[in-house]
Amino acid sequence: MPMEQIVKVDNCNVHMSRDGKGPTLVYLHGANGPNPWTKWFEDLAQRFTVIAPDHPSFGRSDDAEWLEDIGDLAYFYLDFFKAMNLKDIHLVGHSMGGWLAAEIAIRSTERIKTLTLIAAAGLRVPGHAGVDIFLTPPQAMPPNVYVDPKLVEFMLQEMAKPKTEQELDNLIRIRTAAAKICWHPRLNNPQLARWLHRIDVPTHLIWGDSDRIIPPAHGDAYKKLIPHAKHTVIAQCGHGAMVEKPREMLDAVANFAMERV
Repeated sequence: MPMEQIVKVDNCNVHMSRDGKGPTLVYLHGANGPNPWTKWFEDLAQRFTVIAPDHPSFGRSDDAEWLEDIGDLAYFYLDFFKAMNLKDIHLVGHSMGGWLAAEIAIRSTERIKTLTLIAAAGLRVPGHAGVDIFLTPPQAMPPNVYVDPKLVEFMLQEMAKPKTEQELDNLIRIRTAAAKICWHPRLNNPQLARWLHRIDVPTHLIWGDSDRIIPPAHGDAYKKLIPHAKHTVIAQCGHGAMVEKPREMLDAVANFAMERV
């Protein structure tokens, strides 16, 4: 199990999970909040020191009144890296976390060694808007997250379980924080595309070929805008790639980073 830590950055207490040894890999979670520490993270920690923070206003981190958009979060993480004295970071982000990783990198790559964007939001791609995570009823989301019918059924069963008052409060808190960042415009920053050329570290784009939340066309768009980016497409895979295809995802993320250690 990972070590749980609280660190104070910019007067904000940030909870993070940490495990493993070796090169530093920072994982940035998506709009649904911190990821459970699955076997995928355990296997990743066999090769890296994995640090997975809860974003301010998410999980067990403090609420952040100053958090208004993705840019605020990007600058916060630049301060986080400095406060933690992190260098040569393999920065990995999924969905909203991938968008956040790109926003960090266009501002500064001084402490970043590689960048991996998994099904990253952030760009507006005409004709490929994807599923609206805010307006789609929760019961309709599982088929948009996974291709595997067994995972869809498992997700539906988990969603149907009664929630405690604290669990409901946590869901509302996460939803509110995600809306501040992603609501308008929906899951994108119109200015991002013009600055992606500033990313000057090795970059890996990873997409499921059947992603309905952030369709594969978004990976193609990132590929055109980030110089020399590598692009990997995982077959028979939706948006929840680390759950649906953990072995393929482990190889894709770890091998790309290790090649540059």
